Amino acid sequence: MPDDIRRLQAAWGRVEAWLRAYAPASAALLRPPVGEAEIVAAGAAMGVELPAALAAWYRIHDGVDEGHGAGILPSGKTMLSLEQLVDEYRTHTEDWEREEGLLPFARTAGDIWAGWYVDARRGAPSYGGLGHWSVDLGDDPYPPASNGWPLADWLEEMAAALEEGRCLRRPDGVDDRYDWPVLTGSLGLDWVDPRDPRLFPEGMTKLDGPR
Repeated sequence: MPDDIRRLQAAWGRVEAWLRAYAPASAALLRPPVGEAEIVAAGAAMGVELPAALAAWYRIHDGVDEGHGAGILPSGKTMLSLEQLVDEYRTHTEDWEREEGLLPFARTAGDIWAGWYVDARRGAPSYGGLGHWSVDLGDDPYPPASNGWPLADWLEEMAAALEEGRCLRRPDGVDDRYDWPVLTGSLGLDWVDPRDPRLFPEGMTKLDGPR
């Protein structure tokens, strides 16, 4: 098994263990895994093969169901089911005429305005890297001015942020202090800007150190 797949599986195992211990409302929304046939069919429907790390993630869970605590990924994004990813990809490439090969696997829970993608353009320097998409601003690698954050590395950092009770630390050393993990009063995970009281409603607890 390639090293990045092993690391992704281990990192997501840490995230899931943390969710079950501290954010059971979010853990309850994790969907069952998909099979190999569904992964192949999704790639055929889009005309783009899923990068190995993203496919491995879907073999663990087919995204997250909607509901309280669905925004478990940084910036409060929810992981789409594989079927939703295919639909979202068609919207981006056909309706919005965006570049092909950028797979929008996550978006803001409850709307379609912004989310995360993984670059599936084979041969591109950013292949397999994380990026951010939005309706208004288009598609850009994340962190900016990079080839994107490899998915396994991103999930390792997400696991560490949850375990240590802090914001994400980007590969360039910058802390994303505007995007902090919080627990809701109903024990769901979300990520918000704790400096803005409009985005940090009453009842949320900012993670500030290990739990």
